[in-house]
Amino acid sequence: MPNSYTSLWTNDLCRELERSGYAGRRLTMMFGGPHQSLPSFERAGVQPGDTIHPVRVSRTRLHVLGAMEVSRIIPYQDAGSELHDDDYAKLLDWRPLKAGCVTEVLLGPPGAPLTFGTVVPPDLLERLTFTSRRGERTLKYLEEGRLMRSVSLQGIYRLAADSAAELRRLVLDGGR
Repeated sequence: MPNSYTSLWTNDLCRELERSGYAGRRLTMMFGGPHQSLPSFERAGVQPGDTIHPVRVSRTRLHVLGAMEVSRIIPYQDAGSELHDDDYAKLLDWRPLKAGCVTEVLLGPPGAPLTFGTVVPPDLLERLTFTSRRGERTLKYLEEGRLMRSVSLQGIYRLAADSAAELRRLVLDGGR
């Protein structure tokens, strides 16, 4: 069964994407690497068929920015030879996402439109659950429905099935 993951994007990246007109565009590509600033999706266990939800934390609120289903993961060094012309053009188009040392490219069919205003409601924030081999966990540093620190989101984390379904509904409803 496919899994869903979150990937924390910085506010600087989100502001750049907003300024550059990416709002409303459907994600077709993401990048991973070996560093905390651009973590590895493969190391996190992401497989084709899984869904990635990019998120950001701004002013103590968690925003879900969209969703993309992964169809392929390829080494970045092989992108030029493995990608068809259309996909290679997308690689160039999504270059703002390529911060730092890139080692992998995630490709997918067009996902949910990229938005920057969809806030995770406080009640969902309180019950948002992540799962790993060590068990389940919720977010730390919550106070009265606000996220005071983003440290428990830094990286790529697998969502528990119920939380994945709720984030998916939130993305599909556009925060309404």
